[in-house]
Amino acid sequence: MTLSPRSRTRRTSAWSSLWLLTRRDLKVRYATSLLGYLWSILDPLLMSLIYWFVFTQVFQRTVGEQPYIVFLLTALLPWVWVNGAISDSTRAFLRDVKLVRSVALPHWIWVGRIVCSKGIEFLLSLPVLIAFAILSGAPVGWGILLMPVAVLLLAALTLGVGLIVAPLVVFFRDLERATKLILRVLFYASPIIYGAADLPEFARPLAWLNPLSGIFALFRAGFFPDQLDWPLIAASTAMTVLFLGIGILVFRRAIGGVLKEL
Repeated sequence: MTLSPRSRTRRTSAWSSLWLLTRRDLKVRYATSLLGYLWSILDPLLMSLIYWFVFTQVFQRTVGEQPYIVFLLTALLPWVWVNGAISDSTRAFLRDVKLVRSVALPHWIWVGRIVCSKGIEFLLSLPVLIAFAILSGAPVGWGILLMPVAVLLLAALTLGVGLIVAPLVVFFRDLERATKLILRVLFYASPIIYGAADLPEFARPLAWLNPLSGIFALFRAGFFPDQLDWPLIAASTAMTVLFLGIGILVFRRAIGGVLKEL
């Protein structure tokens, strides 16, 4: 089946608009900042130094692998992407009400631009991971080739959750605070400061129900091949597809009411 010229034009226009809105978000975020995009590196760098001090110099750990700072960052930096994108998605429509009403664009773009802008900030923070990996002498294996797969899965999962949260917050404003509370809990319920294999037996099912578990395992595979758990990754992939499908369904059914409510 081939697309008509009009359909191809609309699709091209949608992706162009997504990119333009993503660039706009990034420019607005850093427009009044003296250091600009350098904050995308300085912020995670400072955070990483704090975590390094707390978890390697203060507390004695029984979880994770060495070098621990690399083990931590391979999940912490992707988590910052997820946390920021889902948090901002709660105001995807409320922040730009006039634009949403007046600009004739596919409405999913208002969520997609948030996922993309936070994703670009994640990519800009990777030099922090690279620096710590070099300084700590972390070995790099073939699993590093799986990182693009992890990025795609994380983007799909974040978009799916964003498509659920963004329209529902318009109807239920308390969902914004509830989402932030859930994200705080999810930080500790996800294998970030520990690995999925470090969970006690009674808590192992939590890892299988959390799609982030397998995705973080993919991010860690380049430095820690023992973290690769293919059944867990398969379960996370299935959960990601499920969340994306539910997100698309919820978004399509709710968007008409959202536009009326705005």
